[in-house]
Amino acid sequence: MVGFYRLEVHIPGALSLKEKRFVIKSIKEKLKNKFNVSVAELAGEDKWQKSLIGIAMVSKDRLFIEKNFSRILNMIDADSRVEVVDRSIEYF
Repeated sequence: MVGFYRLEVHIPGALSLKEKRFVIKSIKEKLKNKFNVSVAELAGEDKWQKSLIGIAMVSKDRLFIEKNFSRILNMIDADSRVEVVDRSIEYF
């Protein structure tokens, strides 16, 4: 089973694309290292304070994916540099 988590985030402190890229890159690396997931910025590359992040996880157990997605959201919510605006999960 594949879980796909889509997060739209707002980066209020980013005053340039460089600042925004720094924050997004930091989050992506933390997620990859801690949860062993695939992470990509899907949209908003040219926006200073918005980004759409896609996170994919593969497991035979849907509950495992759900628990990790919940932990991922908690980790991102705890990051004061970003605010989650919208989110959705799909399973394939």
